[in-house]
Amino acid sequence: MQEQIAAIWRIEAARLVGAVARVVRDIGLAEDLAQDALVQALERWPRDGLPEQPAAWLMTVAKRRAIDHLRAQALHAGKREELARELATLGLDHEADFAPALLDARERIDDDQLRLIFTACHPVLGPEARAALALKVLAGLSTTEIARAFLAQESTIAQRIVRAKRTLAAAGVGFEQPLAAERQARLASVLEVVYLIFNEGHAATDGPDWLRPALCDEALRLARQLAALMPDESEVLGLLALLELTAARLPARRDAKGRPVLLLEQDRTRWDRLLIHRGLETLERVHEPGAYGLQARIAACHARAVRAEDTDWLRIVALYDALAQIAPSPVVALNQAIAISMVRDQPGYGPAAALDLLDGLAQEKTLRAYPWLHGARADVLERLGRFTDARQACEAALALTRNAADRELLAARVERLDAYLASASAAASDNIFCINAKKRS
Repeated sequence: MQEQIAAIWRIEAARLVGAVARVVRDIGLAEDLAQDALVQALERWPRDGLPEQPAAWLMTVAKRRAIDHLRAQALHAGKREELARELATLGLDHEADFAPALLDARERIDDDQLRLIFTACHPVLGPEARAALALKVLAGLSTTEIARAFLAQESTIAQRIVRAKRTLAAAGVGFEQPLAAERQARLASVLEVVYLIFNEGHAATDGPDWLRPALCDEALRLARQLAALMPDESEVLGLLALLELTAARLPARRDAKGRPVLLLEQDRTRWDRLLIHRGLETLERVHEPGAYGLQARIAACHARAVRAEDTDWLRIVALYDALAQIAPSPVVALNQAIAISMVRDQPGYGPAAALDLLDGLAQEKTLRAYPWLHGARADVLERLGRFTDARQACEAALALTRNAADRELLAARVERLDAYLASASAAASDNIFCINAKKRS
């Protein structure tokens, strides 16, 4: 039962927080009240059974807690008129929801969850605090998952989120409807949040599932809402194109038995051609690509390759060069090194050149605990015939990985390398025996 409740909470948490925040106009308080509903579910559902409509049950309890809070707050201050006004919001649609009356219908953010992201990304917070808070409250990501997204310590992220809530509360920031001009100052953080929500769905940090499709779907929905709200923003379109092109590969990321399948081994006939078409169409509208537009162009290189061997790796390397100019990061450098390793018959490219780059990245503090740096090293070492070193790198990746499917994939790779090394050792012993036998004869 607890696993069922946890699954329902993961799906509904963001919607609950958004709806309650619309009533109490305080993100931190809204999260607390939504979690009160979760606590009641954990207490009652194992005893009384699962309700016919679990999401509606949670929403009712959360809103009831919101009403109780507003009633106590208003009665304490003796403001009965304020109480009536606050309670009336429960019956109002989004148009009357504390939004400035002068906002054009096309400029209003009618989606609770998107508005919640814009609220969490208030300029009173630093950029990293904005994204961390929004990922925690909106996406329901754990501190561990957010820490991986930022390549940071869990304790650092936890403190960042607590401070962000306090700062918003102290500044009196409510569940507001930012004007179009105000959105621009928040847009970079909002895009980062949607991007990181998708990333966690595309490659789960821990747990039994390799993918979390619900998070990918939610990120796609939010990106489309953003594109409708800001249709002329190049980076909004770039992000949407990137998510559509990447989501197109999701059907092929697991085989018939649910096992992970890596990009170069995927059955490309299972890719979603409609999503690819939509992604490429969206990408054509990106005239000045920023970080997301460039990543979308990289995704388009994969989407256009009918076979893995048709991939234009030289173009991908060049696109990573451009990306490193405007958004440098160790992960960008890592991905570029992987692309360099895939280029054939070109001086300065290939596995040996990539290994030098990867060894340099291994000195980066932020990547030391990043399993896919070690996984990339294992791949190029194996392709260079250094199987013992490849096994050690694969073991290092395995030790740092929390996701069960990733661990299974890496463990199978270690076993394969072990088998190869044992076979090679046996063959070497046979050769020595034959040489000695010839000498004796």
